[in-house]
Amino acid sequence: MLSLSCPDRVGIIHAVSGFLAARDVNIEESQQFVSPGGRFFMRVQATLPAGCTVPALRDEVGSLATRLEMAYEVHDAGRKPRLLLLVSRLGHCLNDLLYRVRVGALHAEVAAVASNHPDFGELVTSLGVAFHYLPVTPDTRGEQEGRILELVRSLDVDLVVLARYMQILGPQMTGELAGRAINIHHSFLPSFKGARPYHQAYARGVKLIGATAHYVTAALDEGPIIEQEVARVDHSHSPEDLVAIGRDIECAALARAVGWHVEHRIMLNGATTVVFR
Repeated sequence: MLSLSCPDRVGIIHAVSGFLAARDVNIEESQQFVSPGGRFFMRVQATLPAGCTVPALRDEVGSLATRLEMAYEVHDAGRKPRLLLLVSRLGHCLNDLLYRVRVGALHAEVAAVASNHPDFGELVTSLGVAFHYLPVTPDTRGEQEGRILELVRSLDVDLVVLARYMQILGPQMTGELAGRAINIHHSFLPSFKGARPYHQAYARGVKLIGATAHYVTAALDEGPIIEQEVARVDHSHSPEDLVAIGRDIECAALARAVGWHVEHRIMLNGATTVVFR
């Protein structure tokens, strides 16, 4: 699978398809987009001929990349990216992702789960997944985040998923994980910040609630948005109803975002994303 971006110009699709055809690479799916700023994005899913390897193709793309001034990635679509799931005391997103991986609905494998609370240790280990209890205080935050980054490196983690991990990540961690960490939060921000957002929304009589999955950056909850999900509510819903509905849409938005990432369907475009669904 080849994904690329470059300044828009005439002949990019011809050049890429010609490059692949010359190597007997069979294109199965191709998607393109040109941003208003004049940048071209492309994702190509293809089958390699016998004797052609992903590393070899990656090396050969270099000459084309130089000519088109393009940034590119070449991935083996058969390889399952490795996830590190972070969770605190709300387990709905964790449960959902573990289930999707287990039944093959998510093309990934869970390398480990880490938490600042021990609550889900028994659940995670019962599924044969390693669980790391990493408590944190304001005084130990740097050390604790260092241990998380050690897990990322030692377990060859491709993506860190904050599955309702209720801790603010420091600049070193967000910097090292740039483009490799996804968070989920309710879409009430910034109107309903802090504790009990669904109860705050209920008190204001909202008619639409939602959830947003985004890449993690140093700016809290302001990273490039990947996916959003919404649900209509009305006066008959209690605060507890909103919490329950919110759990479902958080799971749905996060699962889609993680799925698109592991299938290499997301490309960063400054503060936004291009998602080839």
